[in-house]
Amino acid sequence: METSKIFVVEDDDWYAKILMYTLSLNPDYEVIRFKSAKEVLASLHLKPSIITLDYSLPDTKGPKLLKQLKERLPDVPVVVVSGQEDITTAVSLLKEGAYDYIVKDENTKENLWKVIHHIRDHISLKKQIDDLREEVERKYTFDKIIKGNSPAIQRVFRLMEKATSNNITVSITGETGTGKELVAKAIHYNSNQKKKSFVAVNVAAIPKELIESELFGHEKGAFTGAVARRIGKFEEAHKGTLFLDEIGEMDLNMQAKLLRVLQERELSRVGGNELVKIDVRLIVATHKNLLEEVQQNNFREDLYYRLLGLPIVVPPLRERGSDIILLAKYFVEQFCKENKMPPLKISPEVNKKLLQYPFPGNIRELKAMAELAAVMANGDTIYPEDITFNTTRNTADFLLNETTLREYNQMILRYFLQKYDNNVLLVAQKLDIGKSTIYRMIKNGEVGVG
Repeated sequence: METSKIFVVEDDDWYAKILMYTLSLNPDYEVIRFKSAKEVLASLHLKPSIITLDYSLPDTKGPKLLKQLKERLPDVPVVVVSGQEDITTAVSLLKEGAYDYIVKDENTKENLWKVIHHIRDHISLKKQIDDLREEVERKYTFDKIIKGNSPAIQRVFRLMEKATSNNITVSITGETGTGKELVAKAIHYNSNQKKKSFVAVNVAAIPKELIESELFGHEKGAFTGAVARRIGKFEEAHKGTLFLDEIGEMDLNMQAKLLRVLQERELSRVGGNELVKIDVRLIVATHKNLLEEVQQNNFREDLYYRLLGLPIVVPPLRERGSDIILLAKYFVEQFCKENKMPPLKISPEVNKKLLQYPFPGNIRELKAMAELAAVMANGDTIYPEDITFNTTRNTADFLLNETTLREYNQMILRYFLQKYDNNVLLVAQKLDIGKSTIYRMIKNGEVGVG
C-alpha cells in the first residue's frame, strides 16, 4: 500500500507528540504536524491523504476550519479530535463533513488508530474501484466495443460521438442482434456519466404487473411479498445512465407513468407518498418502428417525442459489407483465446461464403456460427465445410424481419448467387431480371460475391 500523508492539526505540544508517535508506528504513514489553521491552510498543496483536526485552535474554531478544508479538499477525510464530549457538537461536525469525531480521553490513541486504519482501507477500496472503472472505460472505447470499418458503422460512430458530449436522450433502433446495448454502453462509458452507474432493463423480460416496481421501486407492504423497501432502477441509475431496452414492449398504462416521471424528474415508489428527485441520462432501444406503433395506437405520441432525442439506427449486418469478415475473424480469435485453443485462420472461400449470406440473426448469429466453425475445424484453418448456416428459416421467418423491399431484394439475390455459385446469367434467368441489374447491385456493394 502507498504511503499515506497525515496532517495532525494540534496546538497542544504534548498531545501532538502523542498523536504523532502513535501514527508514526506505522512506517506507511508520513505524519506532519501543524499548530494553527493558518499553517495547515498554507500547506494544502502538499496533498494530504488524511487530516486530524483539533476542535479548538488559537486562531479559529474547528467547525470554521473544517468547512474551509472541505471546500478546498472535498475528498480528503477529516477526523475531529476534541476535548468536548457534547453529542450535539459531534453530530453538527459530522453533518458538516467530518469523517469521524474522537473525544480526547484515555482511549484516544486506540480509537484514532482504528479510524485511520478504516480510512486507509476505504481509500484502498476506492482506488481499486477507480482502477476498475478506468479499465471498463478503456474496454468501452468505440473501436474496441464495436468492430467495423464500413460506412454504415462509421455513421453510427459519428452519432455516438455527438451523444457523449451532452445529456440528450438517445433512442437506438435496429434489428435484434445488431448490438444496441453495446452502443448504449459505449455512449455511457465515454460520457460525463462514466463514473456513475450504467443500469440496463429489458422491458420485454419483465411482467407488466411488475415493471412499475422494477423501475420506480416500492415501499414495505406495498403488495404481497414486499417485505422491505426496495429502490427501483431509476434510483439505482441516479447521476448515471438508465438503458431501457425493448421500450416498444411497454404497455400504455406504464407509458403514461414513465412520461410523468420524465417530465417531473421525480417519482414515487409503489405504495409510498414520498417524492424522490432523480437525475438520470436515459437511453432507450427497440427493434420496432415506434412511429408506426404510434400510428397504430400502441405507443403514446407524447412519450415517443419525449424519447426520440438523438436517434441512432444500428445497421443490420448484411449492410456492413466487409465488416462481416472482420467480425468473424475477431469472434474466432476470442473463442480460441478463451478456450486455450491454437489460433485459427479463415480461408478465402469462407470469406466469400460469409459475404453471400444475409445473416437474419445479425451479429449474434455470426458469433454463434464463428464459434461453431472453430470447434468443427480440423487443423489450423476454417474451411467452407466447417460453416453451418441456419437453413431452417421458412418464409414466415424471413418476413419477420420487417425490412424494406430493397433489403428483401438484396437478401433474395444473395441467396440465389450463393446457391448457383455466382452464376449471374443463371440467377438472372431464375429471378426473371436483367443481368445488368445484378451487376449494378454488385458494383454498388449491395451484394457481395466471390
